Amino acid sequence: MAEITFYTNPMSRGQIVRWMLEEVGEPYDLVPLDYGTGMKASDYLAINPMGKVPAIVHAGKTITEAAAICAYLADAFPAAHLAPPIDRRADYYRWLFFAAGPVEAAVTNKALGFIIPEGRERMAGYGTFDHTIDALESAVSGPGWICSDQFTAADVYVGAQIDWGLQFGTIPNRPSFDAYAVRLRDRPGYQRQRELDNALIAKMQRNSQ
Repeated sequence: MAEITFYTNPMSRGQIVRWMLEEVGEPYDLVPLDYGTGMKASDYLAINPMGKVPAIVHAGKTITEAAAICAYLADAFPAAHLAPPIDRRADYYRWLFFAAGPVEAAVTNKALGFIIPEGRERMAGYGTFDHTIDALESAVSGPGWICSDQFTAADVYVGAQIDWGLQFGTIPNRPSFDAYAVRLRDRPGYQRQRELDNALIAKMQRNSQ
């Protein structure tokens, strides 16, 4: 039995954690859940009272929220080199949590058609969608990764936001975003995640018919 149990649905943010797990390279037990009875069952609500995926249980400890799971796994498995040394973590923490906070909120609000009233931007935390996207672009405008030449958990989380956003049109196409996404898609861990989750999507769809 693997040390890590991974609760997910392949049509969810669980794809982020699956990618992170593939980058880590440690074995894990997969528990796919549907959006109806699976995520709302009492045994899963004991793991995540929100009734949402993803979640992992590692060595008896439960971690939820995709950004937190990515950061946790990077620390729990240092041999994978998915977190920079402590004295080089400024950009790592900054952009990991920027994506989990302002980017997530700005993109979601725009997709739902929520417009912040003029003059009330400070109450929203992220200000405006355009300012948030401009700031995000500055994090990935270089030729490498968020932490210079080291690929980290921040690239998994930030990269997933950008990759999905480009595919679904919730983040605008810009040369920096497009180039960053190409680098991400070349990674074997990304490619394994896509293959595994696409196969799981097909299996769950067949089983639901």
